[in-house]
Amino acid sequence: MTHRWTGALAPACAGVAAAAIAIAAAPAAASQSLVRLRGSSPRVAATAPRVGSVASNSQIGFQVDLKLPDAQGAVAFAEAVATPGNAQYGKFLTPSQWEARYSPSISSVDQVRSFLKSNGFTVGRTPADRMEVPATGTAAQVERVFATSLGYYRVRGRILRLADQDLSVPGDVAGVVAGVSGVSQSLAQPDNTTGAARTAPSPTATPFAIKQPAGFRIAQPCGSYYGQKIDTTLPAYGNGYPSTPPWAVCGYTPPQFRSAYGLNGSADGTGVTVAVVDAYASPTLLSDAQRFAADNDPSHPLASSQFSEQLANSFTETQKCGASGWFGEQTLDVEAVHGTAPGAKILFAGAASCFTQPLNDALRGIVDGHLADVITNSYGDNGGDLLDSSSDRISTDDILLMADGTGISVLFSSGDNGDEFTTVGAVTPDYPASSPYATAVGGTTLQIGSDGSRTGEFGWSTARSFLCDATWAALGGCTTAQEGTWLPIDLALDGGSGGGTSYVYPQPNYQAGVVPTALAEANGAAVPMRVVPDISMEADPATGMLVGETQTFPNGVYYDTYRIGGTSVASPLFAGVVARADEAAGKPLGLLNPALYQTLSSESQAIRDIGPAGARDMSRADYVNSIDSSAGYYYTTRIVDYEGPEQFCTSSVGKTGQHTTCTTRNVALNTATGYDNMTGLGSPGTNFVADLAASGK
Repeated sequence: MTHRWTGALAPACAGVAAAAIAIAAAPAAASQSLVRLRGSSPRVAATAPRVGSVASNSQIGFQVDLKLPDAQGAVAFAEAVATPGNAQYGKFLTPSQWEARYSPSISSVDQVRSFLKSNGFTVGRTPADRMEVPATGTAAQVERVFATSLGYYRVRGRILRLADQDLSVPGDVAGVVAGVSGVSQSLAQPDNTTGAARTAPSPTATPFAIKQPAGFRIAQPCGSYYGQKIDTTLPAYGNGYPSTPPWAVCGYTPPQFRSAYGLNGSADGTGVTVAVVDAYASPTLLSDAQRFAADNDPSHPLASSQFSEQLANSFTETQKCGASGWFGEQTLDVEAVHGTAPGAKILFAGAASCFTQPLNDALRGIVDGHLADVITNSYGDNGGDLLDSSSDRISTDDILLMADGTGISVLFSSGDNGDEFTTVGAVTPDYPASSPYATAVGGTTLQIGSDGSRTGEFGWSTARSFLCDATWAALGGCTTAQEGTWLPIDLALDGGSGGGTSYVYPQPNYQAGVVPTALAEANGAAVPMRVVPDISMEADPATGMLVGETQTFPNGVYYDTYRIGGTSVASPLFAGVVARADEAAGKPLGLLNPALYQTLSSESQAIRDIGPAGARDMSRADYVNSIDSSAGYYYTTRIVDYEGPEQFCTSSVGKTGQHTTCTTRNVALNTATGYDNMTGLGSPGTNFVADLAASGK
């Protein structure tokens, strides 16, 4: 049975709605006393190669997720308090009030705790919201109690533990259990990119140690604003593109963002707290952000009193997660939030690892304690809308639902791999961005002129062509016979705003009448489905944001600046915009989507529509060694708003050797007049803050 919601929120098949549909009768071969948790084995287990079994004595931490006793009521309440014009609009509950009304009962928690203890599991502390019971046991216990088997699978280059088939639970607890999360591992990826060539070596790479990451620097020429420096030296790319394109930007600074997006009004986020959720914690996070502000935005210093941290007791899975790679994410998140909302307080929450449940623990702690008004999350699981287990979505969605009911705006970056075809072989959004309980923030290519004005803004989708010269030929990128020519476009693409049509969430009513039917029904579903993103801001790594971070260089560890992009830039930039609107409204705005679609989308000055770019490109220079000119440069032309062919390739080893199979299709995300699946509604316009604040009055 599928539930349809009558108001602005209409999720099904995942999240709280899945609690009503996730349980099905287990196969007779298992046990008549067991019921199956449908979808608790992730879909990726059916396609990824299995590379081994899990040792029976391996320790596994997991969570049993409990059903919300009145899921429909919780969704209806979230709808009412988020919808302008509703009598309950803005009348949020406190966390304790929400828990008293919608959380699972103490008796349900006790029932699950008793079940786990009786089967030999070590049971942890239940959180205040009572929505999960954490436990630890051996793989053998998990396989026996939940009637499944576990294996290791190779998923996008990493080895993950997955359940081979759906988990089952005894019938006497099935009535209160929504899912079991954490048995199957799900890795979140930080949604940032420098746009450097994947083949460029890093002389100080330390991807698995929790110490400052390898250094990266911007190569000249680049402009301090868009179009400042014009490429008159490289061969013309041709193909209908300008013969003298602009060089890439060195990275925009906070004053440029505030000017371009019209954020120089009286509200600056004062009195509002923005939380940043990431994995791990850079030891120089605050000092780097303070120095960056002092050097690039001296009229808006970051005071120590504006910054606080909430960190996990210990950090785990540092090698599998590439822990130091998260430091740049944290740096840009904090510096971006402060850049667009210099008066706001910032709470940094550092999760124990990049797995879904530790990140959810960090998110849950903020929501349970109502420690922030806005939460920005610059991570996601590539293609997770299609590939993640229903248990993981239930766990995350219920936290988001509580955030909505208690007046916290939660943002997720929409991803950096466009439609995900080149990474997972399917056109699908990332998760949690696809959840209808959160605002998905996509990416644009922003043009800021010499006077700080926005001279153009287009969808972020980049294809690259490398210039074959002696340096690139020596690196094996081309042959000497090709020198002096541009190589064919790299069909693996260089990244782009994540988006697309959900496989699991029917269309929320706030998107009805705004999202084109062709997009809502793109997956061939019987009903219209949710489409992401909702709104967008700057994300292109060829224009990008300038950030300052302590990094590891051959001659030492010290602070330096570089340019970075990705929807990890867009989400915290937008979080600062929301903080300004909260201040202007005099109260938190909670879930933003109904106001974005129903109120602001019709206001020409509130949201700027992002249309097709036409034939536009940029030239970019990069250091071969990522840090200086000693090893030479390589050059690329970067196609703006690329919507041409893309390719997914798989390799297999047979009796006759290794075989590679590739499939090519056109990019599924496109910009268009009105809502589109690359940039959503568009980007904040000149009246965005004032109009969003007014929707809350």
